[in-house]
Amino acid sequence: MSELRVALAQMNPVVGDLAGNVERIVAAMGEAESAGCDLVALPELAVTGYPPEDLLLRQGFVRDNLEAVARVAERSGSCVAVVGFVDVDDIDAWSSEGHDIEARPAGLYNAVAVCAEGRVLGTYRKRRLPNYSVFDEQRYFVPGREPLRLFRVAGVDVGVSICEDAWVADGPVAELARGGAGIVVNVNASPYHAGKRDGRARTLAARTLESGVPLVYVNQVGGQDELVFDGDSMVVDAGGTVSARMPQFREGLAVVDVAVAARRSTEPLAVVEGPSARPGERPSSAPPGVAPPLGEEAEVWEALVLGTRDFVRKNGFTDVVVGLSGGVDSALVATIAVDALGPDHVHGVLMPSRYSSEHSVDDARQLAENLGIEHRTVPIEAAHTALMGMLEPAFTGHPLGLTEENLQSRVRAVVLMALSNAFGWLLLNTGNKSEAAVGYSTLYGDSAGGFAVIKDVSKLLVYRLCEHRNEVAGTDRIPRHTLVKPPSAELRPDQRDDQSLPPYEVLDPILADYVERDRSLADIVADGADPALAERVARLVDRAEFKRRQSPPGPRVTTKGFGKDRRLPITNRYEA
Repeated sequence: MSELRVALAQMNPVVGDLAGNVERIVAAMGEAESAGCDLVALPELAVTGYPPEDLLLRQGFVRDNLEAVARVAERSGSCVAVVGFVDVDDIDAWSSEGHDIEARPAGLYNAVAVCAEGRVLGTYRKRRLPNYSVFDEQRYFVPGREPLRLFRVAGVDVGVSICEDAWVADGPVAELARGGAGIVVNVNASPYHAGKRDGRARTLAARTLESGVPLVYVNQVGGQDELVFDGDSMVVDAGGTVSARMPQFREGLAVVDVAVAARRSTEPLAVVEGPSARPGERPSSAPPGVAPPLGEEAEVWEALVLGTRDFVRKNGFTDVVVGLSGGVDSALVATIAVDALGPDHVHGVLMPSRYSSEHSVDDARQLAENLGIEHRTVPIEAAHTALMGMLEPAFTGHPLGLTEENLQSRVRAVVLMALSNAFGWLLLNTGNKSEAAVGYSTLYGDSAGGFAVIKDVSKLLVYRLCEHRNEVAGTDRIPRHTLVKPPSAELRPDQRDDQSLPPYEVLDPILADYVERDRSLADIVADGADPALAERVARLVDRAEFKRRQSPPGPRVTTKGFGKDRRLPITNRYEA
């Protein structure tokens, strides 16, 4: 039995920031070197950030990425670094043209470089390319086909693999073990969704039990447009037990001494010699332990906060603006924004109309005071009246009804965007998933914004998250009256959501089945849903696709969010 000291670098890269990512990688390498580590593992595509999407179609980007990984290798020392980057057969021959990527003159690969002592010891190219859910890797990459090999690090034969390689039975991990690997490193860019933590650990345990070798799993952390990466990096021993696990949603570096048993290969692989064991004593290192799991609401909360913070900051904004209606959705978004950015960077705007109740205005003011954010009031009555007067001749003999309601929402969007333009604040959208699903929003009104914080949060979960945050605060940070009053858009007298929609306790389960699980109406009805109601909900969802296609991005926290995760045609006559 030998021991390998491994550093798990749970870093937050920025897509396209090659120079910045190099510095983040080199800093982690230096920290691992100082801790006496034999090996440091960094996330999948750490050099480019994940996912780089159509940046990969630019030859200049691919070339710059190659130069960046070369700079990383030059700064490597005796601690071996496993670094994700984009590899190519021949950069000068490479072209993005043609629909058959395998027929292009030079293939692109999702790869890792194994670096030490100022050079690249060798590379590994990802073999299993996911092309489901939010993944599009077969659009850009071809799978690696070269023979597997091992890297001898401090006397231990190490196998390297990338993300999906570890999610398939009898795949690359098992093949590396049969070839003599004493340990397998798996680097990842594995997006978060609620419940993934447990499934991830089960999958990795299955790989170690199958292969008989410990597995080092390293995942990135941070927000990238719709995706949130939760880290959750871990070491799973040969018996399937998680022996070390990093906290979710936090950057950091964990140092783990992994016990590695001597192995006899049944299908010997070639071995690349790396640095020998370090002479002398290592610095002492406290084991990181196993980070306790977060509760369901706490986990989603952290994902929304991280996703919001990174979207705002990585896109060059410092401050955000939120329309405060006194309702639960805007209260939740403002509270998340404060946790993400701090109260000095969040600005609330109250925009009462003739239909706004006094208690809603009071609730909005109380929320702003509780959060400690700057807020202002911009009544919309004058603009609403002017628009109604301007349009009256054009609508002669035609009842306004919904048009008048939508005018108010669009006036508010104009006010918020004016403040956004004037002060450089990013407008946060406050719509939730239940409303987006059935189209209960005004296009170019309350659907406007640069980032939709709770786009993937159902209405019932909105309430649970508010209660969770109040419990953590030990006080009603979000006013109690906001949480107990009936939800309303307040665009006409005495309006309530349940006048237009089924109660959310009924609506949300149907939406979860139809949207997230892709179940048919027949199956939903067979499980007890009212047939007429289920059909109505499904039709509302289908008809609102054109609205959702124009909505801002927002953090994905379920197994299927609106956006790149769920892609249905707008023009569509299929009835489930």
